Formats: sequence, C-alpha cells, structure tokens
Amino acid sequence: MLSSTTLMLAALASTAAASKAGRTYAVNYFYGTDPLVTARMDPIINPGVPSGHAHMVMGGNAFGVSMTDNTASTSTCTNSLVKNDKSNYWVPQLYFHNEANNSFESVPMFYMKAFEETDDAKIEPFVPGLKMVSGNPNLRSPPSTGGKSILDTAEGPIQPVQFTCPRSSTSTPLYPADSDGLHGVGMQDPQNAGAGVGFSDKECDGYASPLRADIHFPSCYNPDAGPDDFKNNMAWPSSAGATGGAANCPSTHPVHTPHLFYEVYWNTPLFVGQWTPGQGKQPFVLAQGDPTGYGLHADFINGWDTATLEQVIENCNSGNDGMNKCPGLIGGVYDPSERCTLTSPIPETVLGDLSKLPGCNPLTGYGAVVTPSTNCDASTVVSGVVPDPAPVAGTSGVISSAAAGPSTMSTMTTSALAPAVTGTSPAAAANGNEEFQASVSPAPSPALVSSSVKPSSSPVPVAAATGETDDEVSKATDGGNDDDEEEDDDDQCY
Repeated sequence: MLSSTTLMLAALASTAAASKAGRTYAVNYFYGTDPLVTARMDPIINPGVPSGHAHMVMGGNAFGVSMTDNTASTSTCTNSLVKNDKSNYWVPQLYFHNEANNSFESVPMFYMKAFEETDDAKIEPFVPGLKMVSGNPNLRSPPSTGGKSILDTAEGPIQPVQFTCPRSSTSTPLYPADSDGLHGVGMQDPQNAGAGVGFSDKECDGYASPLRADIHFPSCYNPDAGPDDFKNNMAWPSSAGATGGAANCPSTHPVHTPHLFYEVYWNTPLFVGQWTPGQGKQPFVLAQGDPTGYGLHADFINGWDTATLEQVIENCNSGNDGMNKCPGLIGGVYDPSERCTLTSPIPETVLGDLSKLPGCNPLTGYGAVVTPSTNCDASTVVSGVVPDPAPVAGTSGVISSAAAGPSTMSTMTTSALAPAVTGTSPAAAANGNEEFQASVSPAPSPALVSSSVKPSSSPVPVAAATGETDDEVSKATDGGNDDDEEEDDDDQCY
C-alpha cells in the first residue's frame, strides 16, 4: 500500500532564463494509500485495448485505455499533491515468483519520485498531452556498453534504465565482478557501487529504500513531430561542443524540456525469508514476464497546467520541502488525507497471489528474443471507464457522490498483444531500440519494510540534487547509501 509518504514526484529544473548552475529543484509529493490504478492499460502503446501486461499508474483520474492530447487535463482529481499536475506516470507492476508452486505475488509500491533535470539556457514546459516512452520491455540481454548509465549521446548509446539496491551491508559487490549479464544476474555500474543494469541477487535492505527502479526520459522535443508521435517527438541532449558541463538539444529537436526521471521503490523486504540472496539468481519479475530486469520501462502523458509548470520551472526552488511550498503556487494542493483512484475497465485480477502473470506473459529468460503475440486474450472485454469522484474537502476515501469525469467508452472485445519467446540470441541481438530506452537510480529504505509499518506523516526526505552533472545528481539522490555513486513496433506491448 502507498501512503502520503510513499509515492513522490520531484522536479529538478533550471530557471527559464538561467544556466545549468542556476537550476531549481522541487518535489511534488503524491498522496493517498494507493496508486491511481493497477491494470493492463497503456493508452500510448495499446490505445483502445488491454495492454500486454499490468502497469502501476499514478496521476489524474482521466487515465484510460485511450487518451487524446487534452484527456489528462479533464481529470476531476489526481493523486499528485499539486492540483494542477494531472499528468499520468506508469511503470510495469513488479511480482515475486514463487518457484515452489510457480505462483506470482504482486509487490506493493513503497514510494516513487520523478526528477526533472535541465541543462539548457531556456527550458520550456511540456506541451499539452505530450506522450513519452522510455525503455524497451522486450529486452532480455544487457546493453553492449555494460552496466553504466548513459544519458548523453556524446558518451555513447543511450542506456537510461538501471536498478539501485541500497543495502545495510556492502561487504560484497552488488553484482559478481565477472557477470556477463546473461546468467542469473545483471551487470554492475562501474561508476556506482549501488546500481547496475538488470536485477541483482542481493537483498535490498538499506534504510527507507528497498529495490529501486530508475528510468530516465529524453528532454529535447520536436514540435514538427507533435505530442502523439512518441517514437519521434523526443531526443536526448549531447554535451558535444557544450561548455560548463551543459548538454544541448540537437537541431532536429530544438525545444529543451525538463528531463523527467522516475525513481520507483518496491517493497521487496516483505519477501525476506522467502528466497536466499547471493545464489546467482533472484525471484522478482516485471509484469511482461521479465526475470532479467533489462525490460524495465516507463510511460508519461503530460497533464500539467502549462502556467503552473512554467511557474515551478521559473520560480520554485523549494527542494525537499515540496512543490506545495512554492510561493504562490497556482491551483494550490490537495488535502493529503484524501484519495484519488480509478476503477479498472478490465475485469481481471492483477494484484495478490496469482497462478500466472496477467495477460499472456510466460517467463522469458536471459538472452531470449521476445516478440509480441498476435492472438492473446481475445476474449478480454474493456468496459466503460468510470473515474472515481474527485476528493471532497474534509472527507477521506473514495467519495460516493457523482463527479463529472471523462466520458465512458463503449464496451469492446479485443485481442491484447503480449510478448512471446521466439528464440534466443547473444546479448548483442537483444540490446534494443534506442528510441525506447530508460534509466534508474537509488533512495532510502528501512531494514525491513512490512505492511504493518506505516510511514510517518512527513514525506521521506529526498537528498537535494543541486550538483552540476548527472553523476552528482545520482549521488545526491542515493538515499544516504555511501556506497552508491551515482522495440518500436506499433503492436509492441509496453
């Protein structure tokens, strides 16, 4: 379960007319005890039909299987503490695989935050309805560049996803030094002792920060492509020819936006004692049947009120105190005792103990080449989307009074596409399309996070990221762990 302290959004951005050294930083906390919804929904990759696998979704309650440029802004509530952020943020659900009976148990979210770093002299707000995807869900092999996070095209092929594993003891390496990333565990980031690509076989028991998934998004926008063309509308910046540690956008994508970066903490300590760490394998799998972690990915649809986001970029430097402390914040904030949730339009169970992963997602191991299935779940019905009402001041829980939410969809029967194994190949064969890459980093975690432990009413502190480089940002957000440094088919299911 989530609480007011368990899921956060942070924005790290330069002022609109300042250099990288003058950027501001603020955290937008989410509130409530649940994500918006967990369901097989992905309006970017699988519009109008059930997505291939389950996602954990945050943000505004206009989220649905189909969304236009303006849909998110019609939300009647959002679990973003900042009222005028009605964007949607989603990642694949994580599951614990019990090999004894071949069952799958959903892993609760502990908390999440998303940073935005910018390093250009002029930072523009996201355009309404901007759709972005980062990461490739079909990857089952490590990048050719190894475990390093690469977010600058001048440094090599972009590698934007990682896992961070804060630990109470770092007497042993997070990944075996000789790991090739194809035999049970991932590969170490040579610049960050607490992170790497793919899952590690170590227990993530650092204070207030269990297993963490980190996903970066590109920050250069092409207005000619438009907000819907997620395959072509965004590009990564480059430090080539830049000075002072900055990175510039290519001429093809001239609009520099905030650099969005998710940190997603999963409550993996709940499963302590159910597996043996350090044995060259681990039990956690992503919803698309990925036991490697290389298929980590995330999606974003912008629902920010443009004036509010611009105000935050230009004027707010509240850091860990949160965007709710921004002076004169347009629209204000929600009462954190409320909830904003959405009823899934797909009638299936995706949480709890399951005999199989939702959708058609058999486990696909290291080195596998994964392609979408073309005839999976043909009987799945998508019912009308019924958003839960907006929160009412002074109440808690889902309000029962009617709310004017987005219009409902007609019921439809459809085939949901899901990955299937078509063969195996060496690592190079599955390194993925650079259009769909993402990246990761660390945070704080309790030695044991149990469902009976309720986070305090104050947000979990987040280290202020005020450094001048990406490395400094990741160090500043490593959750206090001193050892932590810091495919493009239309039918593809993300």
